[in-house]
Amino acid sequence: MAASGAPGAHPAAPDASDAAAVRVRDLRISLDGTPILTGVDLTVRPGEWVTVIGPNGAGKSTLLRAVGGLLAAPGAVDLFGTPLSALRRRERARVVATVAQSPVVPPGMAVLDYVLLGRTPYIPPLGRESAADMAVVHEVLGRLDLAGFQGRELATLSGGERQRVFLARALAQGATLLLLDEPTSALDIGHQQEVLELVDQLRRTHGLTVLATMHDLSIAGEYADRMVLLADGRIVAEGTPTEVLTEEMLARYYRAHVTVVPGPHGPLVLPTRPR
Repeated sequence: MAASGAPGAHPAAPDASDAAAVRVRDLRISLDGTPILTGVDLTVRPGEWVTVIGPNGAGKSTLLRAVGGLLAAPGAVDLFGTPLSALRRRERARVVATVAQSPVVPPGMAVLDYVLLGRTPYIPPLGRESAADMAVVHEVLGRLDLAGFQGRELATLSGGERQRVFLARALAQGATLLLLDEPTSALDIGHQQEVLELVDQLRRTHGLTVLATMHDLSIAGEYADRMVLLADGRIVAEGTPTEVLTEEMLARYYRAHVTVVPGPHGPLVLPTRPR
């Protein structure tokens, strides 16, 4: 069952003939013999923000890892018209940047050095970063309110501060496609808004394409052009936030008691106690 097509504040789902930033066809993934994704089809237009939602264990993070080339799987994944399998690692890193839920952090690494890793695809083998690379890094640190942290070790930062550093590295990478796996999970509400507003601003001014997963449905609905509901390893609904975030859908697939009310930028999902 898929929702689609109603006019509203967000663009309609893309037509199959549209130029695609991401095109996934019949993606099937099993981990340790357990099926995780069972024939997923997904299309994301250039410049679009699509957020994948779904209950725990639905396969949201697995889908992002497959799109980012971090997990090989049967099925076709194309990025901007090029098969993912045809992109070498450095080429892929110039196209797609990923902010994982729990990135591996090298021990003892300072914030500046970690964010500078985002420039690796542009630095020649055995070469050093250029002044232009450093300028990009400093600009991103400033945008994310991290300039005062550049000499600090990542291990000394709070969870929210580290999350902003992870995003800074991805933005410094200069990729056209940004994959965000629960990007606000460790942030307070103020920094949630700052980070998402920054991503949305970059999307609009630099043509960035965003594919994200999020647990907070109200925040997800405020920023996404389109939402995809993943359950039992397959897409069960997709469309505008208003079409997907319905009380019926959330009761069926999340087993949640909620009230959905209109908000200024999208539907607001309010948990309610069962009667």
